[in-house]
Amino acid sequence: MRKFFKYFIRTVAVLFLLVNVIVIFHAYKFTHFYNAGELEIKKNNDKTGWDKTKEILFGINAEKRPNELPDTSYTAVTLTTKDSIKLDAWFTKVNNAKGTVCLFHGHGGTKSGNKAEAAAFRKMGYNTFQLDFRAHGSSGGNTCTIGFDETEDVKLAYDYVKNTGEKNIVLWGISMGASTITKAINDYNLQPQKIILEMPFGTIEDAVKGRLKLMHLPPQPIATLLTFWGGTIHGFWAFGMKPVEFAKQIKCPVLLQWGAQDPRVTRGEIDAIYANIPVNKKLVVYDSSGHESLCKKEALKWKTTVSEFLQ
Repeated sequence: MRKFFKYFIRTVAVLFLLVNVIVIFHAYKFTHFYNAGELEIKKNNDKTGWDKTKEILFGINAEKRPNELPDTSYTAVTLTTKDSIKLDAWFTKVNNAKGTVCLFHGHGGTKSGNKAEAAAFRKMGYNTFQLDFRAHGSSGGNTCTIGFDETEDVKLAYDYVKNTGEKNIVLWGISMGASTITKAINDYNLQPQKIILEMPFGTIEDAVKGRLKLMHLPPQPIATLLTFWGGTIHGFWAFGMKPVEFAKQIKCPVLLQWGAQDPRVTRGEIDAIYANIPVNKKLVVYDSSGHESLCKKEALKWKTTVSEFLQ
């Protein structure tokens, strides 16, 4: 009986160690983007059985997406973080602007991925400031902290626009971008005139659960382990990234938007964030949309809702 017990304990310990090693690899890959051409990244149709096995065990290599060419003239802006990371941005002005909208993309996205929203804001009479987060698009760096360090990126964009003399600054973000806005408000006491948040996650752990659902994997205990190791290997406490709590510090009108078909962010997360916003707020649900551009999916509803909110 004693031998069996020792064998059982040893087996459990080995399995626990192996699971954590696999999770560490996945956590690193989830928070790291390689430069274009740095690695050979195969398309799904070209992957062998061994390639797919390695992805299961060690995670998927992700390459920075390149930006598409903008559809209008712009001023190129470079911002520099305290760690000397260069951030690439486009500042586009319109005649007789009502204000400036700063746009922040989601995990794995780019500033050009928000060009439909940017074009709509300009048509509404607003300048646009589109930023590539660190480790994304044309910006420097390779490490993404799912909004934790990217909070500084939001502040740099806000400060740049504010320093131009702009008085009416609107912050718009989707997914990770929306969640990062809430942390920037909390950490730096930014004071935009209005905020538009689209499908923000409640916590980083919630975001991980959403990703695991897409992979058809059980959320627990993997989500907790991924959250812990994702933060640990990059030197931050990931469990502290809680937009649902940061929302309590918002002091300006908020438009919160979500797609009812969203497979990643739950209605429960959205309702909790909405409940914690202490000021003038509006929640709009898009019945036909998932975790995607609401502006592209349900264009008329999005443009009408946003235009009314900005008036």
